[in-house]
Amino acid sequence: MTRYVLFDVDGTLVDSNDAHARAWVEALAEAGYEVRFERVRTLIGKGGDKVLPELTGLEEESDEGQRISTRRREIFRDAYLPHLAALPGARALVACLKDNGHVLGIATSAKEEELQALLERAGVADLFEHRASSGDADRSKPDPDIIHAALTRTRADASDAVMIGDTPYDIAAATRAGVRTIAFRSGGWKDEDLRGAVAIYDDPEHLRREYASSILANATLAPSR
Repeated sequence: MTRYVLFDVDGTLVDSNDAHARAWVEALAEAGYEVRFERVRTLIGKGGDKVLPELTGLEEESDEGQRISTRRREIFRDAYLPHLAALPGARALVACLKDNGHVLGIATSAKEEELQALLERAGVADLFEHRASSGDADRSKPDPDIIHAALTRTRADASDAVMIGDTPYDIAAATRAGVRTIAFRSGGWKDEDLRGAVAIYDDPEHLRREYASSILANATLAPSR
């Protein structure tokens, strides 16, 4: 059995990727940057330290970058967060893993102030003791910093951990940290975009149903190609 399981949150436990993209589009438009939703959507899964420079050339820590980032958080919090729904089987999967003796952790590019609310929308806030978010890392995904922080929080060795995520950035970050990844299609990415994951499932409910035959309960699997 793989003892330690690290979770991404957005697109993995809660259906929020589109909402994050729309909040970015609106905040950027208010600042005079016209960016297409489709362009932003491909970057969701990275942190603001990556997204903002790619879209505008601005560093997140610049004065304008901070204004845009703050406005993005306000839009997301007020207009989108109250309406987000848990992905199918989110709580059932996390509870299943906990009941089966896995040590669970969060490894997300989300801001700490958003994380608790996202976990509450996913219905799993009470099931996680160990959490690493953007404030615990110098660089967001696809850099491995957040995965390293989550491993430290859970006191896990990379070889005895699996990351569950929904984007290529989760896979890249985990791979760089020496951690295998299970990917979900629920984040909106195609299977070819999720190459490198040891397995791909539709959503949390799909993995819960297949738990007994998964890498979480059984021997190591080779990464998909």
